[in-house]
Amino acid sequence: MNSLLTKIAKAKKIKLNKGVYVAVMGPNLETRAEYRFLQRIGADAVGMSTVPEALVANHMSLPCCAISVLTDDCDPDNLKPAVISDIIATAGKAEGKLTELYVELISKL
Repeated sequence: MNSLLTKIAKAKKIKLNKGVYVAVMGPNLETRAEYRFLQRIGADAVGMSTVPEALVANHMSLPCCAISVLTDDCDPDNLKPAVISDIIATAGKAEGKLTELYVELISKL
């Protein structure tokens, strides 16, 4: 499914990045030290979702793929307070493209 999703995104000119996603317990935002640690161990992105859902799907033997929308740029050397309204707005902007990708993916399965 990941390969198919990548092909669909390319055909629709929707940019997808690949990287290492680290899941942490929430709900909280990380400290500068935690962001630095996560970077040092290879994280490209950090969040509180996606991994638990993928684990459940795996335990149920359900095929699974995921896209995470990065809503907050966390540079530990220039850390700014998170603004929830900005995070929600960023997620909202991605909704249309995500819907387009997953509708096409489902239609091809």
